[in-house]
Amino acid sequence: MTILWINLAIVFVLSLFSRYFSVSTVGLPTSVPIKPNKLLAFGAMISLVLVAGLRSNIGDTYFYKHIFETNDFTWEYVNSQKDIGFGIMQMILKMYSNDPQILIFTTAIITNILIVLVLYKYSRLFELSTYVYITGGLFLVSMNGMRQCLAAAIVFTATKYLINGNWFKYILIVLFASTFHESALVLIPIYFMVRFKAWSKATFILLSFSVVIVIGFDKFSGILFSAIQDTQYGHYQSFDEGGASFMRVAVNGVPLIIAYLGRDKLRKIFPESDYIVNMAIIGLVFMIVSTQNWIFARFSIYFGLYELILISWIIKLFNEKDQRFIYYALLICYFLFYYFESVISLNIIYKSNYLL
Repeated sequence: MTILWINLAIVFVLSLFSRYFSVSTVGLPTSVPIKPNKLLAFGAMISLVLVAGLRSNIGDTYFYKHIFETNDFTWEYVNSQKDIGFGIMQMILKMYSNDPQILIFTTAIITNILIVLVLYKYSRLFELSTYVYITGGLFLVSMNGMRQCLAAAIVFTATKYLINGNWFKYILIVLFASTFHESALVLIPIYFMVRFKAWSKATFILLSFSVVIVIGFDKFSGILFSAIQDTQYGHYQSFDEGGASFMRVAVNGVPLIIAYLGRDKLRKIFPESDYIVNMAIIGLVFMIVSTQNWIFARFSIYFGLYELILISWIIKLFNEKDQRFIYYALLICYFLFYYFESVISLNIIYKSNYLL
């Protein structure tokens, strides 16, 4: 964990100073009043890339390295596999090196650059977004489910089209992302679900629907797994690792509760927030359902990224005299959550052949 703690400190400090040395965006077509310092933000991004890209363990890292080492990525082999985009990427990388670290590093570069670029553009408190990216667990997930996180990062770049309502370009990007992980296709119908005002009747119907699913989970899961049994995700029917913790649900839910209480002010200071809030709400829905089976938390990867944007704005919903207290309270709470999950619950041990 030492490297992960150092990374957290570096990313937060550089991101904080990036905002401190920001410039005003008055007169520019954006709701974010400041633009963080590019050089310092780039430094934070480099730290994320190096730590994720130079790892030798964590989650399914070994599995991907083993596949890269033992297979010849011919066109015939790539076409026989699912998620052809990821296969083509591996085929290209293997033309240059047989070292599987090139796959891990390349994936880390693309994933973290894309995520940081979107956070840089839309976050009100840039350092809070990057801090929660790590302490909220998504950075760790990017090393455990790296192919899906790569797809999620690609879709995340379509935030602009989600906001301005350009469904054609949004769907094109989703289709491209689905070649890396087919589950990204769920974002196509989701696009039309979030194109409404946040906290409308549709919002509460959606949340109520998730509660109904939890109550009748056995019947719901039977229908779902029957529908996907002939797909590459059919094996999830036998997936039995319990459900996500209610603490995780609370971590996802609290920022949304604050956003609801300050919804009018949030809409005033961040007019595009409705779409960001709706995506975060759907992430919460998946997280609630995942308390019954952890596999549903996989889908929340696509939506957790939008909560990183949202949490950077909720500080501004409080009275100015209370903002400093809320800011530090969030830092402490997420730090404790990160410690609990990474050290106590998961006992994460970070290894690298390149970093001491």
